[in-house]
Amino acid sequence: MTEPESSSPLSEEAVTSRHTIALTSGTLDYTATAGTVLVRDDDDTALASMFYLAYVADRSAGAPRRPITFLFNGGPGSASLWLNIGGFGPHRAPTATPTATAPAPYTVGDNPHTLLADSDLVFLDAPGTGYSRLAGDTRGDRVWGVDQDADVFARAITRYLSITNNWNAPRFLFGESYGTTRASALVHRLQNQGLDFNGVVLLSTMLNWAENNLGLDQEHINLLPSFAATARYHGRSRVEAGSLEDLLAQARAFAQGPYAHALQQGDRIDPDEERVVAERFADFTGLETDDVLSHHFRIGMEPFRYALMKQEGRVIGRFDTRFTAEHQYVVGTGSHDPATDDAATAGVNSAHLSTFREHVAVDLGYTTELHYRHLYNMHIEPRWDWHHKAPGIDGPTPIPDVSLDLSAALRRNPNLKVAVMGGVYDLATPFFGAEVDIAKLYLAPRLRENVRFRFYESGHMTFVDEQVVARMARDLHDFYTDATDHTPVQV
Repeated sequence: MTEPESSSPLSEEAVTSRHTIALTSGTLDYTATAGTVLVRDDDDTALASMFYLAYVADRSAGAPRRPITFLFNGGPGSASLWLNIGGFGPHRAPTATPTATAPAPYTVGDNPHTLLADSDLVFLDAPGTGYSRLAGDTRGDRVWGVDQDADVFARAITRYLSITNNWNAPRFLFGESYGTTRASALVHRLQNQGLDFNGVVLLSTMLNWAENNLGLDQEHINLLPSFAATARYHGRSRVEAGSLEDLLAQARAFAQGPYAHALQQGDRIDPDEERVVAERFADFTGLETDDVLSHHFRIGMEPFRYALMKQEGRVIGRFDTRFTAEHQYVVGTGSHDPATDDAATAGVNSAHLSTFREHVAVDLGYTTELHYRHLYNMHIEPRWDWHHKAPGIDGPTPIPDVSLDLSAALRRNPNLKVAVMGGVYDLATPFFGAEVDIAKLYLAPRLRENVRFRFYESGHMTFVDEQVVARMARDLHDFYTDATDHTPVQV
């Protein structure tokens, strides 16, 4: 058992302000609320005070109910500012992606790509992150875990719906990174509690965490297409392809065909086949054949990051492989925080945190003595309980596979729509892994049509790319239109 992590006041608060944003579709007036919801267990004991930012557009008399979307980032241990100030909130800070953004002062202003055009937005910070804190004597192990986290978010969402009387609004979840794990478990939990959802957006998806276990082959198969895209971007690919789409089609076929077959044979593989596969792998990835052979085709994410541009003394990004950083010599051989020891994160982190803090305090008028924990993963992740009780499984498994939850949610609600999005230059949650996991849901054809895929020439946080975020906004508009396009039952 862990000791109580920290405490917060056992009260709820809200600070509201009025704003206007000019969009191509017209002027939008909205109310912003910065506040907290108090999450209580079934015995009415306070578990956590969860901080949220809500943006609610004005609705004219007689107009249809606007959807409401609950958004959260991942980690576990990340606050939700990235999806907000970096992506789809009404206020946004553009970056220089795929190169590092220069230090302050940063540009920030109205977001022409805001999802507020299609839905009211509620950004939630997980307990322990942002301004969210554990309440009273609550211990970390009560809220820091796959199932515990889904339970707390379910309670926070239902509490918010109660406070705002939004029970009859179309409902959406939008999760990024670990937030996709959360959203998949959460939509099943909430629907089993009687709250059907219109749609779920999964950005940079991670459903089956068991695939990363040592000794398994699937992680390597999932990474190969992203390796291939990265090698092409940096001019290292030796594969003939007329376009990126053509290259990725070839990479998918190789990954699930000759490469998967070679991996599964282990040392039983014929030496001639081994060399043929190694040469093809090297062509896709820009590595040397002998290096590939010496690792028996099993080139992990970190070795690839350091190997691709080794001769130039550079390392590519983890979350966006288009980024590079100098890495000729480093003192120390210990581990680093994977969330921050990365050129892609470093390239946008300060711009997002600085402009977000100013937005909350100056634009929204919310101040507190608490420190805003934008990343608290180094404290939370070592304490995270990875056990998960999936639907149809009698007991909790030690490693979560929430594709079972998503499958059950789609079967439970045949009107549920799912948008799977990601970046082809993301090694943390490779896009091909999402394709493979969804294929293994074995959905009936009608339900399979409820799932759409959109992958972009970007990284983990696809939306920080100025070209990509505009395309994402259009794709999300189409998704929301489709997910709300039905006529209520008439009496």
